[in-house]
Amino acid sequence: MDPLGARSQFIDIQTLPTWQQQLGEDSEAFPSPFPFRPDINRKIILFNGDIALLNCTAIVNTSNESLNDKNPVSDSIHQLAGPELREELLKLKGCRTGEAKLTKGFNLAARFIIHTVGPKYKAKYRTAAESSLYSCYRNIMQLATEQSMASVGFCVVSTTKRGYPLEDATHIAFRTVRRFLEHHGNSIETVVFAVSNTEELLFKKLLPLYYPRSHEEEKACLPLIPADIGNSEGEPVVPERQIRIAEKPGSLEDDSEEESLESDLGQVGNHAFARMEGDVDKQRKLILQGQMSEAAMQKQHQRNYNRWLCRARAEDLSDIAALKALYQTGVDMCGRTVMVVVGRNIPVTLIDIEKALLYFIHVMDHITVKEYVMVYFHTLTGEHNHLDSNFLKNLYDIVDIKFKRNLKAFYFVHPTFRSKASTWFFTTFSVSGIKDKVRYLDNLQQLFTCIRPEQIDIPPFVLEYDARVSGITQMLLEH
Repeated sequence: MDPLGARSQFIDIQTLPTWQQQLGEDSEAFPSPFPFRPDINRKIILFNGDIALLNCTAIVNTSNESLNDKNPVSDSIHQLAGPELREELLKLKGCRTGEAKLTKGFNLAARFIIHTVGPKYKAKYRTAAESSLYSCYRNIMQLATEQSMASVGFCVVSTTKRGYPLEDATHIAFRTVRRFLEHHGNSIETVVFAVSNTEELLFKKLLPLYYPRSHEEEKACLPLIPADIGNSEGEPVVPERQIRIAEKPGSLEDDSEEESLESDLGQVGNHAFARMEGDVDKQRKLILQGQMSEAAMQKQHQRNYNRWLCRARAEDLSDIAALKALYQTGVDMCGRTVMVVVGRNIPVTLIDIEKALLYFIHVMDHITVKEYVMVYFHTLTGEHNHLDSNFLKNLYDIVDIKFKRNLKAFYFVHPTFRSKASTWFFTTFSVSGIKDKVRYLDNLQQLFTCIRPEQIDIPPFVLEYDARVSGITQMLLEH
């Protein structure tokens, strides 16, 4: 018998919640990883029909590494786009699995076509196939955001010919797009999943798991969501690639500092090795005193650039992308990628300059792995559009060596006397190796001797200004 006044150790069952009463508690204890989001659902469309007929900003074409695959989606796109598309694809020189490349839409209702290559599926290489397929969808969404596209139409990337199980592939597609819209999709208004009759039933079955249309549907679908839903971005998680802290991290050999960019992305500033990189001020002092080897300097610079790139990939830069101040267009006469900078679209006094730097790094990193050219439209810019020379010097010092090595020409369109003078001063005294690549072009006709008109997307105000100024110049020459 319990001592007088002491609480009994026995439990009164009337005080315990019933299984029915625990229903609400369990739903809070195990929330859905894909909760009901009306704002995201309003962006999603399931369309049964030919993707080539959609008037999205861009539609997706699934192809092979040579970009000449014969499949129903590609055949329809090529038929409606016309022969110019095939000619354009030859200039791209193929596409690696998991990558995404952009062309114009030509005769399509869509302005652009994003070409991607899905993986070939083999059971024993399932992990690699999952990662590649994730990259397809992620890179498409990333490209759409970078180009400020309002809408994108997806075909089923994993074709029957490549042997990827349709249900597995659909899970990856839905979760990757969902995660991207959650974290980076403010500028994207519509995502269309275009399917055939055979694919529609499966898509309708799986869509509610990732895009529930009510709280009730969210709860009903929770038990059906696969155990493997990837990381916070939807990327497949590979256990054997996760970072392991060594028992004696202090005994790490020098080679271990060659961390991959993948490890950096999630671990910069948090992992145990971050404290082992040495005194930054001491390293800078060694550089100034000439006591650090060139190889060590390059290694330090690469680590620094990788950190900037990691930040750029992790941060929401949609507000900078919406300015349309930097974008990829076609190729020049030599087949090199053309990047466009529109000076008038850079409100220097109103934007976060550091985010602008991150956006430049993020957009340009995959472009600069091969030769490219830049076209800068100085047309109708004012003082509030001019980037500070300190910012440009900082950018030049941060970017990877490939940015400088693979830049083959910088076309400065509609320069003023003052802009020529400041550019000369900057390229002469502040940075090296750029001066000889700058070409000043007074009008678009001069630009068209280097880049065909159909290969460059020129803002309307630039075209209007050039037509007006060229007309005045012609009149003066005639008189």
